[in-house]
Parts: sequence; C-alpha cells; structure tokens
Amino acid sequence: MSKPRTKVMTIDEVVSRLSDGMTIGIGGWGPRRKPMALVRAILRSDLKDLTIVSWGGADVGLLARAGKIRKLVYAFVSLDSIPLEPNFGKARQEGTIPEVVELDEGMFQTGLYAAAQRLPFLPMRAGLGSDVLVNQDIRTVTSPYPDENGDLEELTAVPALRLDVALVHLNRADAHGNATYLGPDPYFDDLFVQAADQAFVTCEQIVDTAGLTVDTPVQRMLISRMMVDGVVETPNGAHFTTCTPDYERDEKFQKAYVAAASGSEEDWDAFETRFLSGDEEAYQAAVAAFQEEQA
Repeated sequence: MSKPRTKVMTIDEVVSRLSDGMTIGIGGWGPRRKPMALVRAILRSDLKDLTIVSWGGADVGLLARAGKIRKLVYAFVSLDSIPLEPNFGKARQEGTIPEVVELDEGMFQTGLYAAAQRLPFLPMRAGLGSDVLVNQDIRTVTSPYPDENGDLEELTAVPALRLDVALVHLNRADAHGNATYLGPDPYFDDLFVQAADQAFVTCEQIVDTAGLTVDTPVQRMLISRMMVDGVVETPNGAHFTTCTPDYERDEKFQKAYVAAASGSEEDWDAFETRFLSGDEEAYQAAVAAFQEEQA
C-alpha cells in the first residue's frame, strides 16, 4: 500500500505556482495567524493584478501599499489595537485599489461556504434593507417554500467567493498537508482551503503525522491532506500577527509598522529597506535585531 505523498515545499516554490490576475484567499483573521511569510514573498515577487479575499490585516495593507491588488473582497481590515490598518486606509483614501467589495462578515462567511460546496450562491437574511446590496450589486432570491403565512420570503443571494488559491498558516502540519491549530479559533481557514482550487499551508513546525494529536484533540486537525497542494515549515511565519500558543502579536513591531505606514514616504522607505527588502531569513534576522533593541 502506497504512503501519502510528501507535499513539503519552500516559500519560493509556492509563489512560483501563483500568477498574475489570480484570486487569492488569505486565511487568518485581522492580526491573527496570518500566513505573513507568504505575503512577504508575494511582495518580493513580480505578481500583480491580484484579487485578494481576506478578513484583512497587515496582509491587505502590505499588498495594497505595494500596488499588488486589483480587486479586494473584505469584511474589515484591522490590526485590533489599531482599528484601521494604515496602509489600507491610505490606499482607500487615494483610490489605489481599483475595485473593492465590502461585505458584511456573515455574508463573507456565507460566500466562502458557497464556494466550498461548489454552489453559485447561498441564501441568507444579512444585508436586507441595507445599502450593501446596492453598493455591491448583490441580488436577492425568492424562497420557493412558503412560510407559515403562505408568503414566499425574499432573501439575499450571496455569491460564492471562489478562490484560485488559498494561503493559510497553522501551528503544526505533517509532510502530507494535514494541519492542526492549537490556539483558540480556527478562523475559517478550512473554508478558505475548501473554497480554493489550490491550497498551501505554512506552519510553525512540520511533525510526524502521529505528532499532530499528541498534545491536542484530534478535532483540532482542521485541514486534511486531501485539500492541500503544498506545506511549508515557516517558524515565526505569522509574525507580526499572533500564532497562539506559539507566540502572541508583536505589539512593539506593530507600532513601528503603523508609525512607518502613517508617516512620510521616507519613513516607509526606511521600514521597507530594513524589514522587507530581503528574503524571509533576512526578515526574521531584522526582527530579532529589532526585538533586542526594544529589550
């Protein structure tokens, strides 16, 4: 009996599978467990004209600042302790993202559910009576089933958020693509993976398959190898977002990021030169030096 194939890749190999114009779903939630190592790799690449689908944080901000986004589908873009991600705010004010689709959080989730089930849409009540339907050109649908009064209810028809690629970050994975989260929330990463034609998982540590459930319940094995095309071990790869319990958000670094993003072009150029001009190894070395300075 053959064993499951190994899907271990490098960051650069994942990015080589991406192409201009793709629709890319980025897992995590705001400043929580984002696949930032892959986001930084996309920044270093020549990729352009991307459609980004995200409960956004610095992933959206960085890609917007770099001019990588042609279309953005989002429910919010926040750093939590900083309510509005500054690079995203700058992009919205200056109109540098050509197309934006802002959805209610529930509608965003429902769109992923529809795509995961390979349906064109799913009905729900969110958005009814609001300008979300008008602004985003979302249609309604009439239920074919009468309610207790014999009426046919009008519902929002939330379109599927189909993804070419999903990028997610979890705590542990095996070489075959099974992956486990150890923190408090799955952040819908499984929906992103199921909604995509290809999915790539980065993780803090690649372990033996049996090791995925040594210190955590099997129910936390969120991602199945059947959904995954590649897995990358990227220690500290979610920095500066959280990856609980491995590490929490780097608030000092986030403040430095926000100061640079909110400052002059010279401020941002200095930040970019120090932290984003090299590869992932250079980034992690620069972060370590920054943390020593702060200590």
